Amino acid sequence: MADSVKGTSSGHDEIKAMGLDLSNLPAIYVLPTHLSLDDLHGIEHQLTESGASLTYDIREASLILGSISKPRRAKFELQAAKVLFEDISPPGPSNGGAEPESIVDEAEVDAPSRKRPRLEESETQSTTDDSASIGHHDSSTTGSDTGSETDAGAGPLSQLSVSQVPTSPTVDSSPPPEEPLLPPIQANFENRIKVINLAWLEDSIRLGAPQGFETYLVYEAQVLSPKTASPTPEPLAATTIQTSSSPKVENSQPKLSPVENILERAKADAKSKPKPRAYFSKAFKRDRISDAAKRDFTGRSFSSTTSQNAHFHPPHLLHQTTSEHEEGISNPLPPMPDWVIQNKIYSCQRATPLTSPNDSFIAQLKEIKLARLLTNDEIGVRAYSTSIASLAAYPYAIQSASEILALPGCDHKIARLFHEWQISPDHRIQGVRDIENDSALKCLRLFYDIWGVGATTAREFYYDKQWRDLDDLVEFGWNSLTRVQQIGVKYYEEFLLKIPRAEVEHIANIVKRHARKVVDKRIECIIVGGYRRGNPESGDVDLILSHPDQSATAGLVDKVVRSLEEEGWITHTLILNLTNTKRGQETLPYISNTKGAGFDTLDKALVVWQDQTYPGKGRIDEHGKPMKNPNPHRRVDIIISPWRTVGCAVAGWTSGITFQRDLRRYAKKVKGWKFDSSGVRERGTGKWVDLEGWTDPQTRCKDWKEAERRVFERMELEFREPWDRCTG
Repeated sequence: MADSVKGTSSGHDEIKAMGLDLSNLPAIYVLPTHLSLDDLHGIEHQLTESGASLTYDIREASLILGSISKPRRAKFELQAAKVLFEDISPPGPSNGGAEPESIVDEAEVDAPSRKRPRLEESETQSTTDDSASIGHHDSSTTGSDTGSETDAGAGPLSQLSVSQVPTSPTVDSSPPPEEPLLPPIQANFENRIKVINLAWLEDSIRLGAPQGFETYLVYEAQVLSPKTASPTPEPLAATTIQTSSSPKVENSQPKLSPVENILERAKADAKSKPKPRAYFSKAFKRDRISDAAKRDFTGRSFSSTTSQNAHFHPPHLLHQTTSEHEEGISNPLPPMPDWVIQNKIYSCQRATPLTSPNDSFIAQLKEIKLARLLTNDEIGVRAYSTSIASLAAYPYAIQSASEILALPGCDHKIARLFHEWQISPDHRIQGVRDIENDSALKCLRLFYDIWGVGATTAREFYYDKQWRDLDDLVEFGWNSLTRVQQIGVKYYEEFLLKIPRAEVEHIANIVKRHARKVVDKRIECIIVGGYRRGNPESGDVDLILSHPDQSATAGLVDKVVRSLEEEGWITHTLILNLTNTKRGQETLPYISNTKGAGFDTLDKALVVWQDQTYPGKGRIDEHGKPMKNPNPHRRVDIIISPWRTVGCAVAGWTSGITFQRDLRRYAKKVKGWKFDSSGVRERGTGKWVDLEGWTDPQTRCKDWKEAERRVFERMELEFREPWDRCTG
């Protein structure tokens, strides 16, 4: 496909130039089939820039964009997603070049009816007839499908919908009258779902206006309610069972069909057998939790999801009063930074200081971003992360919504939120007020703040387990929690306490002392994370240990943790990974078989820390018991990096989350590399890229600070000080 669709940056520029507006369309879902993750994100970004209403749930969409061209594939994707639908009419040749499906052969229509099948055939056929659906298949059918377009939509005549069965053998060969192409906003979406080829988006961007769907239509179906989609099967005709060796006997009991006989036997068996325990697959449970969350948050001011009956929204216009217009003339916009003029979309290409003149507005956006994370809106999380990073890097106090539109990654949605924030007497967005007053989000936030619990697990606690507070976790689910989660619940309030910079330095000095004890004095202990970015307080302590001798770092984390445990500094060791040591301390392979391999693949220990220095240590209290340690428990991460890639580790662990993400995206898109905290590899060959000059002993870095600078230099990026990487 053309770069205008798959290329994020080029598509972004083209949309701005053409002014493509898709805000009047219903909810759109992008089919991930045949698309890479980056292409999928690029298309979603383009749709967001054009004002489209995106949804992450295909069952909420009325318009589906996909890199497919055959109706059978479209039907297979709908069936796999458990969408209830039936054909409106067989797709025509205008569906993106696909041939119309042959529903019933003409010879079969004129053929005489078949003879009545024997009992064995009748029972088999009755099972097929009983499980026939109108326009959709059971999940078991899709589960056994291999995903090929040839088999996805095929089925016996008994499985066809009523609209697909011809009522007369007469075939009208005259072509249907041509209908005028309707603009997308006039298309009929009432209880319908349209699958459109991605070429529609490409042509709409190229021509600067949304194109009609007829030329790009792959498949169109009627959306059914659960009641409509599950009709009661009609009873089959009664069948008399006879054998040649037995005389004909008239039974006074009413004759039963094979299906009824089976049901009667099943009822009799059920009375004598214990009721089996219900089992739900992980996919079923995940879908049920997702559906419950969407029911709770659909249509809310902080949510991007909309109900199927409310797809259309009037466009939100930014109003400007006469006084604002005159003020804009008297107070022109400040000179734009170079990264704005050059439209640099990666946050690693610009400085993002610790504080911003727009921090108050950014704090509101962070609340909405967290709500999107808790409600399973991944698209919204990525979009808000990009916008927040761009706003945080802007060096001036924003004066108008039009100023926001000039920033990379900021669209009309962010501009409207700023306008709402600006005119509000208390500078608050209504969506944030709703978040603070939402009981479900309060519970999700409570669970999300537990160490070892992510957004997905928080939703499982709330919707599947029906837990509402920490007491529920302890009383009803303690044994089902992981050890990390149990510790997170036990020290919940202590882990929420911030750690002052002086305490961070104290912990680092103790770890360094023990590391030098088990190795030698050449060991380096580097404080990274929020501390190095200049935060006055930290949520946890992140430390990187390295040594000029690569053999010294192999298995080092285990030795350091054991030494700290002996003195009592570590009360719990929750995770201790030797991933890098087992890999020979080599950079992560380009194609890794390691489950969950992500940005961090180094040796690491996650421990619970408690300072052992306190008044009264070793004394007995009034009850005759040893004095209790009053110091709060802290979370400490100890990471081990080989010296040859210590610059990559420090750069990654120091930078803000969005800065890290964009560092990987930049390495992939611009350099063709895979960036990881263990080093960099070429994507084409998988060869290790020596950014820090380790191969030649004459060019090796003298210290880790020089190694970090070389990483930026070799990636052709301007070096950013740690306090200029505060993207959030």
